[in-house]
Amino acid sequence: MDQPARRRQAFSSLVEAYQQKVYWKVRKIVIDHDDANDVTQDVFIKIWQNLDKFRADSKLYTWIYRIAVNESLTFIQKQRRKNQISLEDNQLLVDSFDKGVKSGYIDGEEIELRLQQAILELPDKQRLVFDMRYFDKLSYDDISEITGTTVGGLKATYHVAMKKVEQFLKQD
Repeated sequence: MDQPARRRQAFSSLVEAYQQKVYWKVRKIVIDHDDANDVTQDVFIKIWQNLDKFRADSKLYTWIYRIAVNESLTFIQKQRRKNQISLEDNQLLVDSFDKGVKSGYIDGEEIELRLQQAILELPDKQRLVFDMRYFDKLSYDDISEITGTTVGGLKATYHVAMKKVEQFLKQD
């Protein structure tokens, strides 16, 4: 088998192994199903284009995860600029989430809905750190590698996010 064929086969295996994980990671950040599909496709295009640049000094999934997070954040920033939405205005995300609940994309008990609504109220960076730590159970070192933020900064960000989520859940 020649080099290009091996590369395509390896990439196909990589897509098969990580597509679902990448989609759900992206979906948690961009919320909308169609947007998540588009961003996931962009992630794998970027992986294909940069496959030869992967250095084995980090884990493959950490590298893929970082690309997925960066592509998702870039997408959100473009959407905000396009729609002229301020960084603090998450109402469109909340509305999108509510639409997802009503359309059946998101199932769950009332507490799960409230937790997701609380998370959507967080600023982007807090939401991202909270998601990686709480749901994905990533270590602060892995999150630091993905985001380029210090471990101390991540701990502070996660602590503040946790307090905000707790306050939101205690309302009503």
